Amino acid sequence: MIQSRRRFLATSAATVGGVTFLPYMAQAADTFSSDAGDITIHPIEHASFVMETPLGTIHVDPVGEASAYADLPAPELILITHEHGDHYNVDTLTALAGENTRIISNPAVHDMMPPELQEKTTAIGNGENASWGDLGISAIPAHNTTEDRMQFHPPGRDNGYVLDFNGFRVYISGDTEDIPEMRALENIDLAFVCMNLPFTMDATAAASAVLEFQPTYVYPYHYHGRDGGTQDPAEFAGLVGEVSEVKMGNWYG
Repeated sequence: MIQSRRRFLATSAATVGGVTFLPYMAQAADTFSSDAGDITIHPIEHASFVMETPLGTIHVDPVGEASAYADLPAPELILITHEHGDHYNVDTLTALAGENTRIISNPAVHDMMPPELQEKTTAIGNGENASWGDLGISAIPAHNTTEDRMQFHPPGRDNGYVLDFNGFRVYISGDTEDIPEMRALENIDLAFVCMNLPFTMDATAAASAVLEFQPTYVYPYHYHGRDGGTQDPAEFAGLVGEVSEVKMGNWYG
């Protein structure tokens, strides 16, 4: 795979067969170099992570205790994909969002927010765009396609996001199956792809989508499921092979 301008800097990590493994209990922070500057990823848990970027600090789907974020910079931008409790929590948002923090969410989450959070929030739906300084933000559909899973994420409600840092493009799947809009993505440098059952998709479907849109780097995340639905990130990595470099964040301690 041609890397061109893209390069990867890993902290305390070893790479074997296209998969980066972090030492046990290591701080799972990876730094990616882009034309806009370095972008550092801090997995928090499950679907929550923090991005330190040249444009400011971005928190994605922050939930849980605010203390989990205490050692990281406060958010200047928060992205919310949808309303489920492992992605949206009013108490966490209230604790983290400062006076000048901007929030971008899907319309359904915006409508259920208390007024003090709505004032900070811009709602964008599938296919719509927003900007935050020099950062371009596109809302990508995120939904189920399997009939018995449609109750979890119906079409048209929830968002994934593509962030454009001066040509370095980051895809955040939110909760979705391997929909055509995901497979049609182009020029993605870094992707976060969910996989768990019964809520999203299995490792095979997630890997199949990645093999089609071929991000340079990809994190499997959101992979603990219900009733045996937890997916194996190592299985995902084996299916992806050398097409994309799989990053193993410390999502579950």
